Amino acid sequence: MSKLIDIFLHLDAYLNTWATDLGAWLYAILFTVIFAETGLVVTPFLPGDSLLFAVGALAASEGSPINVGLVLVLLSLAGILGDATNYAIGRILGPKVFKRESSWLLNKKHLERTQHFYERHGGKTIILARFVPIVRTFAPFVAGIGQMRYRRFASFNVVGAIAWVGIFVIAGYAFGLTPVVKRNFQLVIIGIILVSVLPIAIEIWRARRASKAAPVAQPVAADPASPEPAARAKDEPEPAAPEPAARAADDPET
Repeated sequence: MSKLIDIFLHLDAYLNTWATDLGAWLYAILFTVIFAETGLVVTPFLPGDSLLFAVGALAASEGSPINVGLVLVLLSLAGILGDATNYAIGRILGPKVFKRESSWLLNKKHLERTQHFYERHGGKTIILARFVPIVRTFAPFVAGIGQMRYRRFASFNVVGAIAWVGIFVIAGYAFGLTPVVKRNFQLVIIGIILVSVLPIAIEIWRARRASKAAPVAQPVAADPASPEPAARAKDEPEPAAPEPAARAADDPET
């Protein structure tokens, strides 16, 4: 227990030591996690926003072996390659996977959520989805299924990846440079938790607001003031008996 307390109180020193021990493998691990989180629809649970923020904050700590410039380049590349791979998988395998009503490999609810996101935002979903957990993983896959032109997809992909990685890494770096955080690096943990939870909380709030704003359809039969269609049909005159003038017009001249 005392060891855990010591790690928490001197978190920056321990993280820097572990990062130094890993050396180049640290960059390989970070690259792999970001690539898998954006490139494989079976791993949407991997950390994305929080990992980028944490790496930026750690890079700002004293004695950090992490090169923030190298991180920006490598993780942007990981995000670009991840989305491109996911797009190719969706284009080749997507329709086959979703022929069945149920699939153990993919969560249909995640796909439907991404489709609704596309309906609202169109092609720029590839950029905006970078900042929405789960949707970020499924957006390129759905673009592949929908046969989006690759040149158009690629432009959104590059812009979105650079913006996503840049914003979160630089935000974490700036957060780590603040005097309060430098004196109490444990605050980075609070920042990471907020970065992880905030996008999810916003999506939940939006979903609830949309459900409340949606009109509730009232069945016709439930309205006592309105007779049922069947009852009205009985009260109406039968259309089978045409008026004499109409019959006369149809009769042959005599």
